Amino acid sequence: MKAVRLHGVEDLRFEDIPPPGALAPGQVRIAVKAAGVCGSDLHNFKTGQWISRAPATPGHEICGEVVEVARGVAAFHPGDLVVADSRIWCGECPDCLEGHYNLCAGLGFVGEVCEGGFAEQVVLPETQLLRMIPGTPPEVAALTEPLAVALHALSRLALGPGEPVFILGCGAIGGLAAFAASRLHDGPVLVADRNAARAALVAAVTGARVASLDAAGRHGVRLRHAVEATGSAAALAVLTGLVSPGARIALVGLFHEKLSLDANLLVEREISLVGCHAFADELPRAAALAAEHAEALARLVTPGVALADLPVTYASLLTGEGQGLKTLVRP
Repeated sequence: MKAVRLHGVEDLRFEDIPPPGALAPGQVRIAVKAAGVCGSDLHNFKTGQWISRAPATPGHEICGEVVEVARGVAAFHPGDLVVADSRIWCGECPDCLEGHYNLCAGLGFVGEVCEGGFAEQVVLPETQLLRMIPGTPPEVAALTEPLAVALHALSRLALGPGEPVFILGCGAIGGLAAFAASRLHDGPVLVADRNAARAALVAAVTGARVASLDAAGRHGVRLRHAVEATGSAAALAVLTGLVSPGARIALVGLFHEKLSLDANLLVEREISLVGCHAFADELPRAAALAAEHAEALARLVTPGVALADLPVTYASLLTGEGQGLKTLVRP
C-alpha cells in the first residue's frame, strides 16, 4: 500500500509498503479517509524530538472507515466511520489509575509508538476508536482530535459566564478554540494572528472579533482568560503584560525556544500560566460538535493533498505557505 514514512530528522518519504497483516484480538482495520497534519508532526520532522523508532508512519488525527474487525470486536462493524484517540497510555502509572491518561508517565501517540494515518490503511485497537455520527463528512471528522485539544485548553481556563476570552494564534488549535468558545461560551471572543487572512477567516467562521496583540486590551473588556496557541516566547511575553491582574493563560502552543519571562510580573499581578497537554475526556464532545457544525468547520480545512504530495506539503507548511487552518491528507 502507499504510505508516507518518517525515516529521521527532515527525512520524510512516500513509499510502497506491505499493508498491515492479520488482525490480532481487539484490533480494527481502517481505510483512512482523511488525516490531519499537526504542528507536532512538523515539529518532530524538524527536530526529531519524538522519534522513538524509524521508519514510522506519522499521522494521529485520523478519520477512516472500518473495513475489518478481529473476532470478538463487537463495538464496531465494517462501514462505520471512526476517528482515533491519538493517546496511548500505560494504564498502570498513578495518573492513569486516576483516569488522567493525558498525563501518563509514558504517554505516546499514534504515529509515534505505532503506525499512524498517513497511509491507505491503519490498524488500531478498538479501545483507540470512537464512532462518528453517520453523515459527518470525513474531512470534518478528522478535526475531532484537534478540536478535543482546543476544548481541553478552554476547560483549563474555567471561564465564567459572560467573560471575554482572548485567543492568540489562529492556527488549527487556536482557530478551533475560537470556534468552540463561540459555540459553547456566552462571552466575547477576541482573536489575534500575524497572518491577517487567517485571523479574518477564523472571525468569519466563528463570529470572533479580530484584535491586534498590542491593542487587544483596548476593547473595553478585562482580559482575564487567554489561550496562547502560537508557541512564540516573544508573543507570550507580550501577552503576560497585556492581560488583566488575576488572569489565567492556557499554554497549548508548542514552543521551540526557552521562555524568558518577568516572574515578578506574574507574582505581583497573580497571573497563572496553565499547561494544556493533549486532551482528557473531551473527544466525544468534540465529535458531537464536529457533526453538529460540519458546514462551518469545513471552511477551516484545505481540500486535501495526496500522500505522494505530503513531503512537499510539509516543506510549504514549514515556510508558512499553507492555506486554511488545517491541512488534510486524503489517501
